Amino acid sequence: MTITVAEVPAKERFEARDEAGELAGMLTYQVTGPIIVYTHTTIDPRFEGRDVGALLARAVMEDAESRNRTVVPMCPVLAEWLEKHPAYDRFVARSTRRIK
Repeated sequence: MTITVAEVPAKERFEARDEAGELAGMLTYQVTGPIIVYTHTTIDPRFEGRDVGALLARAVMEDAESRNRTVVPMCPVLAEWLEKHPAYDRFVARSTRRIK
């Protein structure tokens, strides 16, 4: 089975679809200037165990890198994936501070 990931800007999300066009999963985001916050990942139960989350994670991180964005990984699925893929650390905001 082939899964393709594409951005759907009008819905502020990336979608993973199979070759029949079925929605396998999605990762939502919010953009403010050069900062992108990945907020939530949903995987359709029919596609669990098929690495859809990893495909989405890699796609969104490669997209953010190509656009020179700073990533804030609020989504636990993405945050966990990033722990295993330190190559992306250079543009991930790992902590936040209140500016006074």
